[in-house]
Amino acid sequence: MNFELKTLDLSAAANEKGDALIVLLSQSFKPGKDVLSALVAHTLKVGDLETKAGKLLVLYRPAGVACSRAVLAGIGEGSAKEVRQALGAAVAAVKAPNVKKLVICFATLPQEETVRAAVIAAAETSYVYTTTKSKPEGRSIQRVVMGLPGPTKIKPMFDQAVAAVKGIEYAKEWANRPANHATPSLLAGAARSLAKFPNIKCEVLGPKEVAKLAMGAFMAVAQGSEEPLRFIVLRYEGAAKSESPTVLVGKGITFDSGGISIKPAAEMDEMKFDMSGAASVLGVFRALAELQPNINVVGLIPTCENLLSGRAVKPGDVVTSMNGQTIEILNTDAEGRLVLCDALTYAERFKPRAVVDVATLTGACVVALGGVRSGLFSGDDELASALLSAGESSLDLCWRMPLDDDYAEGLKTSFADVANVAGRAGGAITAAKFLQRFTAKFPWAHLDIAGTAWKSGAAKGATGRPVALLLDYLLTSAK
Repeated sequence: MNFELKTLDLSAAANEKGDALIVLLSQSFKPGKDVLSALVAHTLKVGDLETKAGKLLVLYRPAGVACSRAVLAGIGEGSAKEVRQALGAAVAAVKAPNVKKLVICFATLPQEETVRAAVIAAAETSYVYTTTKSKPEGRSIQRVVMGLPGPTKIKPMFDQAVAAVKGIEYAKEWANRPANHATPSLLAGAARSLAKFPNIKCEVLGPKEVAKLAMGAFMAVAQGSEEPLRFIVLRYEGAAKSESPTVLVGKGITFDSGGISIKPAAEMDEMKFDMSGAASVLGVFRALAELQPNINVVGLIPTCENLLSGRAVKPGDVVTSMNGQTIEILNTDAEGRLVLCDALTYAERFKPRAVVDVATLTGACVVALGGVRSGLFSGDDELASALLSAGESSLDLCWRMPLDDDYAEGLKTSFADVANVAGRAGGAITAAKFLQRFTAKFPWAHLDIAGTAWKSGAAKGATGRPVALLLDYLLTSAK
């Protein structure tokens, strides 16, 4: 999907050739003397259209307009949230096989964040997954012209939005793939393909290398599967080597049966999404490849399957993590924290300025926050504040959760240094407390995306979150 930014007032927008035109109208709209302005003014006057966000008027072959289809869409006060809502409805209204070029025009000059929201909303509404279909019908919209009524300095934000779309859709692609089309080896291949871009390097460690590193917790999760584990190390080097990197760690369980603590059969197919944290890290690197910012970023992806077999780890087994802590595995379905803890220890070698892990970690976080906000856990106020701000500005929302030491009491056990679960109460927090034990040497934050990484039901599919949040955080940190 290609995006183009142009200067288009309503007069020019009416003459812009395309298959469909969407005009975004805020409450502050004042009509000019051109044909399209007159049409808008008339529809508002007679009450056929409101400027309230999400209100639409669909027109076919309106007089004086080059596009055969036109949608007049209200965006309220013109906030980023209102524009996203309006464009989601408007793009859905014009989607058709013969709509290849879409023109989106702001009737009044928007803010930077509003343009970003418009680009991402247009891509999100038109996205179609096709990889495993025998007769794929992909997205019809191939080109989007974003028109603004006057010259602005919005181009950098527009470019960031286009890069974010590439990253979000890369994350969606790999999260949406079924587990037999997204094995640890195939995920490693996706990471290697990113190394074709400037400033990106990729290293993939296999079982022998991981064993030498003594990643006992990670290996324990993988031992029940015939698919070999992979530990992926991505590096984006856009700044001087002396500049400390930010490390992103993505949980890469390409299928999670729960192991011996097997999950219920209903909706178990959705456990292909359990590598959404890994997919989001891949997506961030895809966006960095486009933007080439002056920062250093490391991506760590421990990836394997969590299956049950004669070799699978058992409840009550004790394993030794990379940093020497012993872990009693009381529940084999609490495997994400086991692969992440060794990756967090590995992150120490980069002397990072900050480490953010991203994981579909707990159903408890879904109960707490639903599908609206990701759970944010951090003992570092500055890092937490930066991530919260990035979530707000990118409309990829998160919410800070507590990390009181009292929550760690349930992780105590008589048979190891720590247990991997602490009961149902506060499950998202106790999972974060487990991870916190492995983060003493750097500022750390944990994003639990179990409720936000994918949607169920008729709209089943990956969301690409939190690529936009992480990208905004990284770019803001660079400034």
